[in-house]
Amino acid sequence: MTAYFQVGEVLRPQGIRGEAKVRSFASDAENFRRWKTLYVRSGEEYRGLKVTFSRVRDGFVYLTLEGCGNPEDVEKYRGQGLYVSREDAGEPEEGQVYISDLIGCSLVSETGEVLGRVTDVLQYGPVDTYVFETPRGQMMAPALKSVFPETDVKGRVLSVLRERLNEVAVFEN
Repeated sequence: MTAYFQVGEVLRPQGIRGEAKVRSFASDAENFRRWKTLYVRSGEEYRGLKVTFSRVRDGFVYLTLEGCGNPEDVEKYRGQGLYVSREDAGEPEEGQVYISDLIGCSLVSETGEVLGRVTDVLQYGPVDTYVFETPRGQMMAPALKSVFPETDVKGRVLSVLRERLNEVAVFEN
């Protein structure tokens, strides 16, 4: 299980006091209000930074990162991802899972046949799209409960109804 989740990206300095404008990847930008420490990544290492939340406006988060007192200090973080630790992120809401927990799960039909494994989840519209590696190649399907009735991230299994999958799945090529 992933120890850190990317929740945002530093876009640019905001104002003259070292505040940063952040693009939020969190399901609710207001979550930044409760996170007191965010992490920046360098290679495989994560370094914690104390943060002071300012506001959410037009979908963007404004906050001050530890050690940033002016726009030049913020510039060194431009384009960097901001991460939250799994402990600070909390448990997902009922019926939801973290995308990182889906990656690597086996796709298993109602007859127990392993059809592939989850390699990615795309979020480009109102419905997420699961991406699978299968013996036939890459396959994509909308993340619908009517197609994928059960998700067991602890058991690393995503259950699928084969007939419904055949109706909505597309293969690369």
